[in-house]
Amino acid sequence: MRSAFFFIVASIFFTASLAQENQSVDPVWLYVPEAVAEDELVLIEPVMGSDIPVELRFVELLDGIYAPIGFRKPEGAGPFPAVVFAHMNGGYGLRWIREWTQYGSGTLEAFLDAGYAVVWMRYRAEVDTPYGSELTVREFQGRDRWSRGPLEYEDAISIIEYVKQLPAVDSDRVGWLGVSHGGEMLLKIASEYDGLRAGVASEPAAMDYLARLPPDPNAPAELPQPETMTENTPEMQEGAVRQLRNQIDMPRAMARINTIQMPIFVVARDRDHNQA
Repeated sequence: MRSAFFFIVASIFFTASLAQENQSVDPVWLYVPEAVAEDELVLIEPVMGSDIPVELRFVELLDGIYAPIGFRKPEGAGPFPAVVFAHMNGGYGLRWIREWTQYGSGTLEAFLDAGYAVVWMRYRAEVDTPYGSELTVREFQGRDRWSRGPLEYEDAISIIEYVKQLPAVDSDRVGWLGVSHGGEMLLKIASEYDGLRAGVASEPAAMDYLARLPPDPNAPAELPQPETMTENTPEMQEGAVRQLRNQIDMPRAMARINTIQMPIFVVARDRDHNQA
């Protein structure tokens, strides 16, 4: 008798719980009758030699992991145009943001002086997954199962979208300045995403984006550096360009480039082993 009573009571509570909408982010595994508070954590720290502090913020990425950014803005409410800065490969987390804010922000200070909000960002480290690998998500046991892990440039898109939603930022005027791998990331982003106004790719390490082919073991030896050659005629220079372009999957590279709609200023050198 007592067992039957407890069963009836439990059934009543179970039925009542079903009548309420589940507020959980993980509803297959957890019932939450009321949404929990989602207060955002923002740490504000002073910056040496500047009256403008840094706001250390945390951006949720595609797979639910958080990436730190350092956000700074001129005095006032804005909204301000903003520039996100990508320095080479990713990784190193919040400590990287703090160190570069204190000791490596000369360029960012110049943009602040010119009236821009600025963002140092961290994204995950580069991996050897080739660019162009499709990312798909399917349901698996009530959660997400990914065909591959998100890549660093996809992290950056999430960060850009976050920055554009900040009240102090003019969402129509957000740009990008990236150096080396950060420059290549801009090319990848611009081929898939139209949320940036303009960008600068400084010496972009664009081998992956340009679809550089594997080395040909039968290819002739590379030419010596021009300054060591006894002569370097226009014909020889044209031949060097042809040899270089033969190392690139041109149809694939051009298909990517032709999707870019935003203006990009590319800062480069005559010779750069990281530019294919």
